[in-house]
Amino acid sequence: MSHFPKYLLLVTILSLLQCRASATPNNDRQQEQQFQTLQTNPSFFNPRVPLSSSKRFEGSSDLVNLKYHMGPVLSSPINIYLIWYGKWSQDHKLTIKDFLHSISDSRAASPSVADWWRTVSLYTDQTGANISRSVSIAGEYADTRYSHGNALTRLSVQQVIATAVRSKPFPVDHRNGIYLVLTAGDVTMEDYCRAVCGFHYFTFPSMVGYTLPYAWIGNSGRQCPEVCAYPFAVPAYMAGGGPGQLSPPNRDVGIDGMISVIGHELAELSSNPLVNAWYAGEDPTAPTEIGDLCEGLYGSGGGGGYIGQVMKDREGKTFNLNGRNGRKFLVQWIWSPVLKACAGPNAID
Repeated sequence: MSHFPKYLLLVTILSLLQCRASATPNNDRQQEQQFQTLQTNPSFFNPRVPLSSSKRFEGSSDLVNLKYHMGPVLSSPINIYLIWYGKWSQDHKLTIKDFLHSISDSRAASPSVADWWRTVSLYTDQTGANISRSVSIAGEYADTRYSHGNALTRLSVQQVIATAVRSKPFPVDHRNGIYLVLTAGDVTMEDYCRAVCGFHYFTFPSMVGYTLPYAWIGNSGRQCPEVCAYPFAVPAYMAGGGPGQLSPPNRDVGIDGMISVIGHELAELSSNPLVNAWYAGEDPTAPTEIGDLCEGLYGSGGGGGYIGQVMKDREGKTFNLNGRNGRKFLVQWIWSPVLKACAGPNAID
């Protein structure tokens, strides 16, 4: 099986605009609490932004042939091991970790990140076991020395993981572990901004010593926010075709954009960890997965250049999910195996 990663974004410029990423940092907790108060009575709107229509927004089972290929899903409690590659601010780390912690935190108001993950948890393996709703951060490793340079490839990212798991405080978790390599804004990746905003696969024993599911996601804020942090940034040549970019909920285009890509990759890594479980198409080296089917869709009424109905607070920040610590996030919808359509907890129809 090829090591070619799953989140093969698109080959055309218009398709590339559907890449996701989402995350951002709040500068301090005092501002965060004020922000939470302002968002208690959000307004709803369905912004039209420059984007082509495609089958990804139709939500029709006639257009989607998603199949189960008898492989495993992540049905045991999921332990996330974070690899911070490059220089990261604590604010940025905190925003991303708040999103990850929100997946299993039922205390946030609906629509919440935990509600969003329930769609992911509908997928089962051949024994009928569902994807776990228990998701936690089990460990972190900071590679601030750029041990494999600041220009990575799909293979060298596995070397980054190997460096992390060989360090004493960073374990190998064969049963429950997944490994997220998050690269700082000054790190480039093979095909980044052109064909990918993130991807997932599994490590080769010859390189890492073990077969471990992993995902890579980069911070596009400096490199291509109009591609990988859309709709918080749009191409300059298209800005006149609509209202322009939306305001990120955590005040950082790169991090807020990154969070939606993280959600996308986690959903697909959980439902297709070894690239032999849930996907559409006949080529497992380039599958269309449960996040790919809903790229660019964030709420009801999406399609034809609309991202769907989402919420906006009094400061104009755009979001569709609530998280822990008063966080707000804008995260794409996921294909539901029950509805045979894209689904999200902020749906109104």
